[in-house]
Amino acid sequence: MDAEPARDATVSAAIELRRPNRRTVPLVLTSPHSGSAYTKEFLAASRLDPLSLRRSEDSFVDELFAATPKLGAPLLAAQFPRAYLDVNREAWELDPAMFADALPPFVNAYSPRVRMGLGTIARIVASGDEIYARKLRFEEAKQRVEELYHPYHQTLRRLLDETAARFGGYLLIDCHSMPSAAGSSDGADIVLGDCHGASCAGSLRDAALRHLVGRGFTVALNAPYAGGFTTDHYGRPNLGRHALQIEINRALYMNERSFERKPSFAGLAEEMAALVRRLAEAAEEWLTETASPTAAAADD
Repeated sequence: MDAEPARDATVSAAIELRRPNRRTVPLVLTSPHSGSAYTKEFLAASRLDPLSLRRSEDSFVDELFAATPKLGAPLLAAQFPRAYLDVNREAWELDPAMFADALPPFVNAYSPRVRMGLGTIARIVASGDEIYARKLRFEEAKQRVEELYHPYHQTLRRLLDETAARFGGYLLIDCHSMPSAAGSSDGADIVLGDCHGASCAGSLRDAALRHLVGRGFTVALNAPYAGGFTTDHYGRPNLGRHALQIEINRALYMNERSFERKPSFAGLAEEMAALVRRLAEAAEEWLTETASPTAAAADD
């Protein structure tokens, strides 16, 4: 299953695509919230200090899954911070109260995520603190969406289409982390989200569950995180297109106050590499078992 050493390719200064030299498995991995490149302009516009802004990050998640290209799959990682733009949302989930001018009618101003202050451009960080010292103008939001959101999703869509064309389907793994204070009712180490069964075949979700439990992790399903825009939008199990969200408890690998990696970081990264291998096997098995004559002919 191992491919040749990974070759990195930059989509833009703010989006990194780490491709394998050779695609060998029907997986695509994403890390949309681990970016930590805070521009001077953004910091100047914020009422928060840089450390407070980082509360919304899924810090180091792209590093936890850094072995992905060596395992034969691409890893797409946003370098810009979630507090600046959240690509795990619709393109235009915006809060009118954040803007000095009127928003266009196509904006989704009433989604549950907007009401929580966590739209495409967030009003608050994870701690609940307000981000901005002033109201924004719609043109600022439009620039972020056009320069970052659309290129990210265009790249992801291309990766998924390439994977489906080559393997007959795909498993998208959307990688996140969660504050230890969030957790779940049973204090889970990892939460697997499949939009309550709508975005991923149960056999693939269960393969991840059994593997992680067998490795000693406590795992919850869909609580408190069932999956965001990415899993809901790209997961179409009836078409062989699966999406699974993974949330990792930050206390497993980092100090949540100082944003420093714990000594356990390297070991957890090895565990995530093992999980990717297992899910690659499970996805290959699923696609083989469900392949139609048309898909099989296309592979010849």
